[in-house]
Amino acid sequence: MSIKHPVFAVTGSSGAGTSTVREAMEHIFRRDGFRAATVEGDCFHKFERTEMKRQVQLAEEARRPFSHFGPEANHFDKLEELFRVHGETGGGQRRHYLHNEEEAEPWGQEPGTFTPWEEVPEGCDLLFYEGLHGGVTTEEVDVAKHVDLLVGVVPIINLEWIQKLHRDKLARGYSTEAVMDTILRRMHDYVHYITPQFSRTHINFQRVPTVDTSNPFISRYIPALDESLIVIRFRDPKKINVDFQYLLSMIHDSFMSRRNTLVVPGGKMAFAIEIIMQPLIESMVTTGVVRYR
Repeated sequence: MSIKHPVFAVTGSSGAGTSTVREAMEHIFRRDGFRAATVEGDCFHKFERTEMKRQVQLAEEARRPFSHFGPEANHFDKLEELFRVHGETGGGQRRHYLHNEEEAEPWGQEPGTFTPWEEVPEGCDLLFYEGLHGGVTTEEVDVAKHVDLLVGVVPIINLEWIQKLHRDKLARGYSTEAVMDTILRRMHDYVHYITPQFSRTHINFQRVPTVDTSNPFISRYIPALDESLIVIRFRDPKKINVDFQYLLSMIHDSFMSRRNTLVVPGGKMAFAIEIIMQPLIESMVTTGVVRYR
């Protein structure tokens, strides 16, 4: 935890919708004039694309779990070091994973490779991480303890699979069978390294569709936000002094399902994220204490 150099992490699995939260955070940073050192979780993967495929093949032959979700394929130690060093000094190292030709061209590299490690920009107001492992904890590392504000984004599992199927098939050209194989291969690591993080988050945003998603593997469409509810759970609302009455008055058709849980219409998700997160970010940056109002 840091007063002078706060660390803010958004964690969620592939296809979970963390990009929606990232866009809302960028609006807040721009509106408040905060400068954020942005870090994408992909940069802490251990293997470049070609080598990752080889490692997957070796793991399948050995019948052992192996995926981007687990420790064997990631530098959890380097991620923990970044959060710790940034909290202490405002420094730390990051790199970039180049997903496609558009991202790779300015670097003169091939897609599926990493850029060299570099220092995060100096003089930033906070470090902003978005990726798979912002709250991961193992016997060797404890990334979560270095995070001042940890937010989880986790749709119900069938919706997560639908989003992954559509993204991987349309944007990456994979077959349904290939995506299903990836989901199955990742399941052990998903259960052991992804889902436990959501017990450590300060706030979770969980999207729940109000349409039938019983068989995600035949779904032709991703349920729209207007066909969803967003369940927002605050781990300890007293600690951050959440003003639920204010939120209920600001977000039309919202309601409380439990004493620490707010439910809002899916179409209000971006708005809800901004009005919930803005005072927390402002408090964290200006005072070093995460308080709502």
